[in-house]
Amino acid sequence: MEKYSEYKDSGVAWLDQIPKNWQFRRVKDLTKIISKGTTPSTEGEAYTNTGVRFVKAQNVNSNGKVVSKPFFFISKETNEILKRSQLEANDLLLVIAGATTGKIAVIEESQLPANTNQAVCFLRLKNEEKKESLRYKYYYINCSCFQSLIWLYAVTSAQPNLPMAILGRIDFCYPPLKEQTKIANYLDVKTTAIDKKVNLLQQKIKQYKAYRKTLINETVTKGLDKTVKLKDSGINWIGEIPEHWEVKRLKDVSKIFTGNSISDKSLFEINKDAYNYIATKDINIHTKEVNYDNGVYIPKTDKSFKVTKKNTSLICLEGASAGKKLTFVDREVAFVNKLCAIKSFDKNVFDKYIFYSLQTDLFNSQFFELLSGLIGGVSLGLLKYFNILVPAINEQQQIADYLDTKTSNIDKIVNNIETQITTLKELRKTLINEVVTGKVKVSA
Repeated sequence: MEKYSEYKDSGVAWLDQIPKNWQFRRVKDLTKIISKGTTPSTEGEAYTNTGVRFVKAQNVNSNGKVVSKPFFFISKETNEILKRSQLEANDLLLVIAGATTGKIAVIEESQLPANTNQAVCFLRLKNEEKKESLRYKYYYINCSCFQSLIWLYAVTSAQPNLPMAILGRIDFCYPPLKEQTKIANYLDVKTTAIDKKVNLLQQKIKQYKAYRKTLINETVTKGLDKTVKLKDSGINWIGEIPEHWEVKRLKDVSKIFTGNSISDKSLFEINKDAYNYIATKDINIHTKEVNYDNGVYIPKTDKSFKVTKKNTSLICLEGASAGKKLTFVDREVAFVNKLCAIKSFDKNVFDKYIFYSLQTDLFNSQFFELLSGLIGGVSLGLLKYFNILVPAINEQQQIADYLDTKTSNIDKIVNNIETQITTLKELRKTLINEVVTGKVKVSA
């Protein structure tokens, strides 16, 4: 892409030079209204199942749309009380508080009436500029330069929070109105094309992950020999299994125990003659990989901590990750009390086969049927009675080796696709940033 013929010093350190005919104005000078919403004081009375759409940070999507899920509504009476934050079509909604600070979307006519809470502010452009420059301003606020300023000025506390006064004083760089439209149209085409590619790649990832899950399930419950005779397992959720396989309980083939919690991690920071300490957060829910080097170590002299041997499956029994986070450790480790170790003591049961068994529909149907409690969990006492299919030991090893190879190949493919997605998203950011700051010129 070509450059502009002449540039001038912007006077702003982070922006450097801009095209000679471009201008600067503060955000508040470009808007008719800049305001943020309010959360109704009494949730039980104010929130309803239908009525006026109530936009929260969760509804401001990264694709520039206000999405309907999750649904939030307030009554018409509450909407009248909250007049200051009633939205209009083409208001630019910007998240100014919380983990998604900086996300921006445009509210559409079909989504009205609508209101918003204090985590979301709205910028209402002046009438004479609204229609023609809306998309350009959306892209400018979305560019990495503007986003970096938002995060720079967000008050650092438990959660980011951008003061309205500071937002209003941030400088806004823009070309003449006709060129704004040209830039916005160009970016609409380019970003849409990139987004379509990203979406297709994301669908591929879903397909590969679904195939991975099906592959494990079919192999662990039916075996590698598709010609073998089957028999009724006698258990509804298992169905037929190879006739020479057995159904056993976990407690009959493995040692099962939970770990220890730590109240003060600063007391366990020395990595000398120590075990790695694994917490639930150290396990990747998708790849099943574990981060051993998390900075927490248990001295081998401290006998108060439970330790499991290498080649042990660890699975989360409690909380949002219950039954979902699991891993297979390649060394002796200590671990948190929310994790459960499952280690075979039967010479006829292969540990890696157990690991794959924990990823089947057979295991999940038992686990999630019993999931209960305020924070969600399955007790150790119940887990011990879960059923597991047990073929001959050599067949278990063959199944584990086969799945090691197959899942490793699938994971490599998924990782490659994820890299492509990251590259495309970075290209999208760079393209927006260079065009809306005048580094390159849109000529067509």
